[in-house]
Amino acid sequence: MKPNQAALTNVDTFVVYLKERLPHHRMDRLRCVAEVLFGILQAESTLHRKIALHIGRAATTPSITRMVARVLHGAGLTQQDILDVLLPLLPEEKLTLIMDRTNWKHGQSHLNLLVIGVVLGNVTLPLAWKELEHGGNSESRARMMLVGQLLKRLPARRWKVLIADREFLGQEWFTFLRRSGMKRCIRIRANTVVDGEYARDCFASLEPGQTRALFEKVWVQGGWMRMVATLSPEGERVIIASDLSIWDTLNVYRQRWAIETTFSAMKSRGLNLEQTHMTNPERVGNLFGLLTLALTWMLRVGEWRAAARPIRVKTHGRPAVSRARYGYEELSRALRWGGEKFRLFLDLLRTPFPAPGGAERQPVRY
Repeated sequence: MKPNQAALTNVDTFVVYLKERLPHHRMDRLRCVAEVLFGILQAESTLHRKIALHIGRAATTPSITRMVARVLHGAGLTQQDILDVLLPLLPEEKLTLIMDRTNWKHGQSHLNLLVIGVVLGNVTLPLAWKELEHGGNSESRARMMLVGQLLKRLPARRWKVLIADREFLGQEWFTFLRRSGMKRCIRIRANTVVDGEYARDCFASLEPGQTRALFEKVWVQGGWMRMVATLSPEGERVIIASDLSIWDTLNVYRQRWAIETTFSAMKSRGLNLEQTHMTNPERVGNLFGLLTLALTWMLRVGEWRAAARPIRVKTHGRPAVSRARYGYEELSRALRWGGEKFRLFLDLLRTPFPAPGGAERQPVRY
C-alpha cells in the first residue's frame, strides 16, 4: 500500500473514533480535524504551509493550507470537545491537578496561556486553558473562571489537590479554592505575610538541603494552612502553603515540574507550538487544544512502547528521551505506513491511562 493510501485509511479510521466521542459533529468537519492533526504529527510543526504538505488531498497546496487555517481559526474542535475525548481516558481515582502559565512572543505580540492539567506520572495532561490577552501574570478572576469552567465537567470530589507556583497567590483566589472544596498546595513568596511576619522569617535558620515545617497551622491569604519549607543545595528557598499533612506537602509539590515537561513537549522540544504565526488569542487556544489531543496520543503510545522496551536511563539518572517523544517516534511511523500498529495505537485512545502511582518520575526539580 502506498503511503498516501495508508494515510487516507488511517484518517477514515480516526474519524470514526472521533465520531464515537463527538456524535454531534458532522463527519466532514471531523475529517478536516483528523487531517490537520495527522499533518501536525507528521510535520512536527504548527506552520499552516508545513502541515498542508502532509495532507493527502487532491487539491493545490494553497487550497489545503486554507483548509488548515479554517480548522485552526475556529472550524475545528472546541475546548469542550477536547474534554469529551480526554475525560474517559483519566484514571478513576482522585486526581492531582496543576495550574501554570506558558508564554512566548511572536514579533511584538505576547502569547500567554493559563493552563490546568492533570498529573499522569512525570507529565501533565492539559484539561482547561484560557488565552490571556496580555503578557505577564494572570489575575485571580481569570484563574477562578478557569477552575469554575473545569469544575462543571470534573467535580471537586475528583480533585485530590491543586498545585501551583508562587505567581498564583491572592486572598480572593485562596478563599475561592477553599470554598470550592479543593485542597491546595501552593508555593508562596518569601515576603508573604503569615501570622504578622514574613514567611522567610519563619525559616530564617534553614540550611541548604534541610526541610522544616511549622507544626501548627498559620493564617495565610485569608485562611489557616500548613507551611513547609526547604532550602535547595543551590540556596533557593521554597516555602509551600498547603491543606495537606506536613509529610505529604513537599512530595506533592515536587510534582509541579510535570507541567514543565508538558510545555516542553508541546513547544520547542516537541510539537513546536512556538512556531505558529498566529497571534489571535482564540486561534492560539484552538491550536493548543489540537496539540493537547496529539500529546495525549503520544503519551499513550509512549507508555505502550516503554512497557515492552523501557526507556534507557543516562548516567545522570534521567531518561534518554521523554515518554512523549518515545511515543511520537512510533506513532509517526504508524501514521505514515498504517497497518496493525495504527489500529493498536487507536485502541489505546479507548482505554484510560493507568493510575500514576507506579509511573516513572523525573528527578526532583523546583
